Amino acid sequence: MRERIWTKLLLLLLLLLLPPPLWGGPQDSRRQEPQPEPEPERGPLQPYDLLYASGIAAYYSGDFQRAVRDLEAALRSHRRLREIRARCARHCAARRPLVPPGAGPGPGAELPFFRALLERARCYRSCEHQRLGGPESRHRVSEDVRSDFQRRVPYNYLQRAYIKLNQLEKAVEAAHTFFMANPEHMEIQQNIENYRTMAGVEEFQLVDREAKPHLESYSAGVKHYEADDFEVAIKYFEQALREYFSEDVECRTLCEGPQRFEEYDYLRYKAGLYEAIADHYMQVLVCQHECVRELATRPGRLSPIENFLPLHYDYLQFAYYRVGEYVKALECAKAYLLFHPDDEDVLDNVDYYESLLDENIDPASIEAREDLVMFVKRHKLESELIKSAAEGLGFLYTEPNYWISYGGRQDENRIPSGVNIEEAEVHGLSMRKKSPNIVRDLREGGPLLFENITFVYNSEQLNGTQRVLLDNVLSEEQCRELHSVASGIMLVGDGYRGKTSPHTPNEKFEGATVLKALRFGYEGRVPLKSARLFYDISEKARKIVESYFMLNSTLYFSYTHMVCRTALSGQQDRRNDLSHPIHADNCLLDPEANECWKEPPAYTFRDYSALLYMNDDFEGGEFIFTEMDAKTVTASIKPKCGRMISFSSGGENPHGVKAVTKGQRCAVALWFTLDPLYRELERIQADEVIAILDREQQGKHEVNINPRDEL
Repeated sequence: MRERIWTKLLLLLLLLLLPPPLWGGPQDSRRQEPQPEPEPERGPLQPYDLLYASGIAAYYSGDFQRAVRDLEAALRSHRRLREIRARCARHCAARRPLVPPGAGPGPGAELPFFRALLERARCYRSCEHQRLGGPESRHRVSEDVRSDFQRRVPYNYLQRAYIKLNQLEKAVEAAHTFFMANPEHMEIQQNIENYRTMAGVEEFQLVDREAKPHLESYSAGVKHYEADDFEVAIKYFEQALREYFSEDVECRTLCEGPQRFEEYDYLRYKAGLYEAIADHYMQVLVCQHECVRELATRPGRLSPIENFLPLHYDYLQFAYYRVGEYVKALECAKAYLLFHPDDEDVLDNVDYYESLLDENIDPASIEAREDLVMFVKRHKLESELIKSAAEGLGFLYTEPNYWISYGGRQDENRIPSGVNIEEAEVHGLSMRKKSPNIVRDLREGGPLLFENITFVYNSEQLNGTQRVLLDNVLSEEQCRELHSVASGIMLVGDGYRGKTSPHTPNEKFEGATVLKALRFGYEGRVPLKSARLFYDISEKARKIVESYFMLNSTLYFSYTHMVCRTALSGQQDRRNDLSHPIHADNCLLDPEANECWKEPPAYTFRDYSALLYMNDDFEGGEFIFTEMDAKTVTASIKPKCGRMISFSSGGENPHGVKAVTKGQRCAVALWFTLDPLYRELERIQADEVIAILDREQQGKHEVNINPRDEL
């Protein structure tokens, strides 16, 4: 029985190792022909990690001309290396197939396969050596360098170097390219705006130098579809599919590189031949299987576009219907059903399209698009092999739902829109309905609970939603006491992963948590009364927010942080950045798309935010709200002692802080959640410390009682 299972696995393995064009993607006759031997490159390709290191060194030494030269060369080298690896993989897959004809059972039956394997390896090595101008091993880089290029970090250096050289348009390009993969970056968006203002560059001129063609074409297709320009939409969706399958081949090829054996200490790895092959190959196969997720994920995002590949066919089936090409509409509808065979709406559409065909066309002869049939077949075989291998080799694997088509935030229009509902009802075309958004009942204007608090502005007066500005939440004496304790407990970079200047190089950031304050107070390093004040005023703020916004459930602390930002002397001349660039507190603000993506690394569990200010003896530092474009200011607030601004944490409230140009600005920053699962751990510990202190204080009072007084 076990032998049958492994025989089946081996057959699946051999099938999956066939050249990619035989198993998925658009049929391209050119790929089926034997390819000529590749010509060597002119001169050896320079390793991109060495060029990158040289560019960074030049940047920090102030040689911006050389920095630009080496960084651009590093990007070209990195791009060329990927192209060479992908081309050599296609070339060798076509010339050195892994299943030679005539292989059969008997003694030495596996030798032809391993001969083919060795020939494939030799082909790879020869091809890459010729094209790279030297051994491929020169181009193996560290994980840190690989991560930097994946996150487009070289473009961050480039934008700074180009601005030093007064090449503003190139600085804009580099900054925009970096921003597209790092939408949460606090400084880059402001840089782009500054560069565009200086260079007069309009929005349509912004260029993402690393844009993925299939994503660009898909977005263009959606845009024209929504404008009812169906013929142009078809052109872009078809182009997006060709580019998608081409990208899929490259993605799968790059998965064939060296793998890390995470379960083992590699230097002591003692696996046998078949175990070593299985360990390596399964990592490659899982990586290739994940390419569908990789290709559906925008740069800088962790979550893919829902139902991405099926959506192409969903849009196309209706677009072809609208231009009268019913055969193609039927092909695309049936292609969509390969992913979602029980989709009632598309099943109804299939019936309707079949009714529109000419009498001489047999509906049964119209099948799903061949490119997708082969793609889905390979994907299912991979899934079967991975699951079988996981069971047989003893590793954990859970198959993700790659084609999910329900729930959550809509990255794109999941359901084709723009359909004439009345026309559809007349002709019998099934209409889809979008799920209604579940919105929390937003209210405000509840009691402020404490005396002397002054109401200043509500949401309407602050030109937004779920916003409130209050004064006198702290007294002048409490502000002075908090400011005094801050100097004794704050640490540079606290709360910012140790970074002294996390948001701008022109200011120093210091911070401290409630638990740290209480610990310092308990140890006598700061007055315990002052440390407890930090705890008490944060709890006071929580109660105010919960009451004013009339919340039906308990509001919990998500994070509590006292923070001071200090203007650095000698760095304020001609300053045009922000102290804290525009952002939202529970989603990734994407001004270009006018969206806020509620996904990691954003703190998606945060529901409300508040800032309680401690002083006003500084220059700049105004708190601002903006529109989703991160440019249009809707409200500006000057901090002062006892003033508190509170607001809901989502994309409806983008905000930031203007540059602090002189002095030190201090505040207590508070984030709240309605989900008890995300309660701040340090706050729970702080509650326990307070309970201990209260018990100790009560014990002292009991010790000091004179028993006679009780009589």
